[in-house]
Amino acid sequence: MVGFAIWRETLIDAAIFREAITNNSARPLQTRLAHFFCEQFYRSRAAGLATAGACNLPLTQMELGETVGAALPSISRALQSLRETGVVDLRSGRLHIRNWDRLVELGEFNPTYLHLRKVRPRA
Repeated sequence: MVGFAIWRETLIDAAIFREAITNNSARPLQTRLAHFFCEQFYRSRAAGLATAGACNLPLTQMELGETVGAALPSISRALQSLRETGVVDLRSGRLHIRNWDRLVELGEFNPTYLHLRKVRPRA
């Protein structure tokens, strides 16, 4: 039973890694950011850490750029664009989801690779 649990976690980690590779290599920056925000919010929601369409995401723009493989000016422009579309806002270490369905669409997000309980984030 323990062996099965370890093997399952290994497969889940591999699925998450494959999604990260796809996200950071084959998608435009705005899509990468939207996908990253979807994943972080979805995971926070599944863990019970998201409230009223928001979760903590204490990353600087520099750290966010390192996460999605983009330079600081590009991150700044992409964040501004996402704010202007009205889907998300990231301020003071807090991610606010304004339109979950549109964010999912922009980020081409399908949470099945996370292998979490079915969660319907309310945002």
